[in-house]
Amino acid sequence: MSEFSNALSVSAHALQAQATRLRHVSENISNADTPGYRRKSVSFETMRGPEETELLSVGRVQLDKSALDRVFDPAHPLADDSGHYEGSNVDLMLEIADAREAQRSYEANLKMFDQTRQMSAGLMDLLRK
Repeated sequence: MSEFSNALSVSAHALQAQATRLRHVSENISNADTPGYRRKSVSFETMRGPEETELLSVGRVQLDKSALDRVFDPAHPLADDSGHYEGSNVDLMLEIADAREAQRSYEANLKMFDQTRQMSAGLMDLLRK
């Protein structure tokens, strides 16, 4: 029974990590037009769980250090003397690709969680007979 709980724990931690990743991707997409916004990304780390199980956890949130886009709009309140202001460094194509990858990883871990739960229920049914 311990193997089932380990598998559920691994899946649950991975689900939580991918949900956090999706949250940051959605924040990036929401702030793509916000002046001065820097893209956020998360890193994943492994930690030791019970019985030396490796669990996925979310590391520190990192801000993208790449240069911000310079946008020409003399009417914008943040524009300098030359009519430019700093936009964001969010690339929507990259964010959509990250969102799809995180969604697929989330779905795969959800399927693993469900399969483990079904196997555990099947084992309980066999033990009752």
